[in-house]
Amino acid sequence: MSRSMLNRVFARHAHPVSAWSRWASTPLVVVPLWYRCSWTALPIAAWMIINPIITPPVTDDRAFATRAILGEEQWIADPIKRRDMIALNALSTACLSVAGVAAWRRRPLPMAVAIAGSMAVILLTWRSYADLYEPASSSLGSA
Repeated sequence: MSRSMLNRVFARHAHPVSAWSRWASTPLVVVPLWYRCSWTALPIAAWMIINPIITPPVTDDRAFATRAILGEEQWIADPIKRRDMIALNALSTACLSVAGVAAWRRRPLPMAVAIAGSMAVILLTWRSYADLYEPASSSLGSA
């Protein structure tokens, strides 16, 4: 994906509706594992793909979710600078992996706790991204 295309995707995904609905959709990733139906992955994957592009581009950076997503975009350009964010992303992924295993084993409580853990860590990561966000170097500044 070209840099300008990536900027356009982030400008749309930074819309609070996109960011929050994607975050709220996190539990959907275990549905195919719980039901053991591969076809259920198709609409979930389609949602995860189209979600960042169906909202209009953001016009300001006042919303927390907007600053978080735009900060993530900036972090992606140089992730080694902030290794703590790599650790947070790894922790969120580990929680989601535990949720996937629990879903496959049909263990609702461990699955729910692991999903909640992943979603909480995502919010911590968003806080770090929002703190990292610098308006002068965002896609809003270059639009």
